[in-house]
Amino acid sequence: MFSVILMADEKPTVSFGFRNVAEDEKPRLVGQVFSSVARRYDVMNDLMSMGVHRVWKQALIDWLSPAPDTRLLDVAGGTGDIAFRFLDRLGAKAETASALVCDINREMLAVGRERARERRLHDRVAFACGDAERLPLPDAAFDAYTIAFGIRNVTHIDRALSEAYRVLKPGGRFLCLEFSKVDNAVLSAFYDMWSFNVIPAIGEAVTNDRASYQYLVESIRRFPPQKQFAAMIETAGFKQVKWRDLSGGICAMHSGWKF
Repeated sequence: MFSVILMADEKPTVSFGFRNVAEDEKPRLVGQVFSSVARRYDVMNDLMSMGVHRVWKQALIDWLSPAPDTRLLDVAGGTGDIAFRFLDRLGAKAETASALVCDINREMLAVGRERARERRLHDRVAFACGDAERLPLPDAAFDAYTIAFGIRNVTHIDRALSEAYRVLKPGGRFLCLEFSKVDNAVLSAFYDMWSFNVIPAIGEAVTNDRASYQYLVESIRRFPPQKQFAAMIETAGFKQVKWRDLSGGICAMHSGWKF
C-alpha cells in the first residue's frame, strides 16, 4: 500500500509500483507513464477490463446522481470520460450544469479537449492543468468532486484528499472510483494472472510500452484496501463515508460528504 519511508540518510521515498523512489521523483515518473499512453489510454482501458470499465464509470455517475445545477470537478480525468458521462446523464438539463476537468498531464488533457470538440461539448466542459495535491482552484467552489483511477498515482494521497475537501462547497460530495482489494480467493487468483501476465503484454502490443502497464498493475497492489482508504477519507474531514465494491472488489467506489 501507499507509504512514505525514511531511509538512513533521511531522504523520503514513496512507492512507484513495487519499488520505492525518491519522493520528488515520483511525479516525473508518473508523468512519463501517462504521456506515453495518453493517445491509447481509452482503448487500453477497454482491452484491459474487457469493456467493464464503462460499467464501473456509469455506476459512479449513477451513485453521484447529479442535480441539473451541479458544478462538477473531475480530477485526473484528462480524457474527459467522467465529465462526458456526467453531462450525458443530465441530458438537456446539462445546460445549467458545468464540468471542469483538472489533470496534471498535458498530453491527457489534449486528448480530452479533442474528444470534447468531436462530441461538440467543448463549450460545456473546461480543462485545466493542475496537481491534485495543489489544485489551482478556489475554496468551496464545487458541488461534486470525482476522481476515477487517478488517486493511486498521486505522491501523497492524504494531500489530494485534503484538497478535495477544500474545493468542495459545504454539502458537497466526494466520489472516488479506484481499483481495490479482491477478497474471493478464486477471483483473486484469476485477477492476478490477468493483471501480471496479460495486461503488460497488451500494453506492449498496443502502445509499445510494457513498462508503463507493469507499473499500473503494481500500483493497484500498493493502494490501500477499502476500509483503510475509507479511514483516510474520514481523516480528511469527510462524513458519512461509505464504499461499494464492484466486480467482487476489483474496483470500489468511495463516497464522502463535506458538512
